[in-house]
Amino acid sequence: MDFSAISCYNGGMDTEKDNGRELLRKAGVSYSLAAGATVVLSFILSLILLMIGVGQEAEGQDWYIYLGFLLPQVSLLAAALFFFCRTHTSVKKFYRGCQWYYFAVALILQFGLLFSLNFLNDYFVKFLELFGYDSRDVSVPSLDGWKLLPVILVIALLPAFFEETIFRGVVFGSMQKGGWGTLSAVLISGALFSLFHGNPEQTIYQFLCGAAFALLAQRAGSILPGMLAHFVNNAVILILEACGIDLSALPFAGMVTIYVLSAVCLVGSAVWLILQKKNVRGGVKMGKMFFLAAAAGIAICAVEWIVMLIKGITGITGITV
Repeated sequence: MDFSAISCYNGGMDTEKDNGRELLRKAGVSYSLAAGATVVLSFILSLILLMIGVGQEAEGQDWYIYLGFLLPQVSLLAAALFFFCRTHTSVKKFYRGCQWYYFAVALILQFGLLFSLNFLNDYFVKFLELFGYDSRDVSVPSLDGWKLLPVILVIALLPAFFEETIFRGVVFGSMQKGGWGTLSAVLISGALFSLFHGNPEQTIYQFLCGAAFALLAQRAGSILPGMLAHFVNNAVILILEACGIDLSALPFAGMVTIYVLSAVCLVGSAVWLILQKKNVRGGVKMGKMFFLAAAAGIAICAVEWIVMLIKGITGITGITV
């Protein structure tokens, strides 16, 4: 099979030893490894804290919250190292550059995603609330003064780098290299990205962001614009929180202006990306190999998502994955 004709986007995975089948299998294993390692590391951390006598009072402390955000990144790092080593991937080529205007498009796209899709996601949360779901704020470390900088590093920069590496580079890139159709690869990789986070109330937003970043990566031939968009998404949320800015408290005219501008940016950038003639037709070639390898990770993430949903509906906090 001539993989050079499949897509202009190969995620820098320049390997002659791996055919599409093996590449998809190793991408699936990487997904399972990332999900499984997070659970194992969380269990080990819980045992250590139990052994040294640290109780539930630690859950609200900054160091504990930092650990909660760092563990998934360590797991993603392990998954990336596995993939790089087993596929003999050139790290330099993996993070290849692209035309400068894709970074501008990424920023415009992210402005639209952040505000327009959050508005849409609110309706999904309201739907969950019909079944008794209680939305809860995500705990973050202190954002006062200089403390905002390490928070941005851990919650914005590291996830942007490692999540884009795995989900748009390894997973989506392998789907493209394996001959999957663009639409199938974009939607499935977006779903896997959303599922990995295990947060029911952010399901719609994370799925659409994951799909948008995948399309951006395919069009740009690089995961770097998606990294920028991902970082900006997380950093802006943290900065708004640190500054005490609540957009919902803005005057009606101000809110309408932001939503209209963001909708225009989202639609405009999305249409521009979609209209580029870089689509690959086809379905899910050799999908069985990928899904068998990723099955453990999908199961782990699905259980976590269900547990979080039950917690939100019942108010029980003692359930752990």
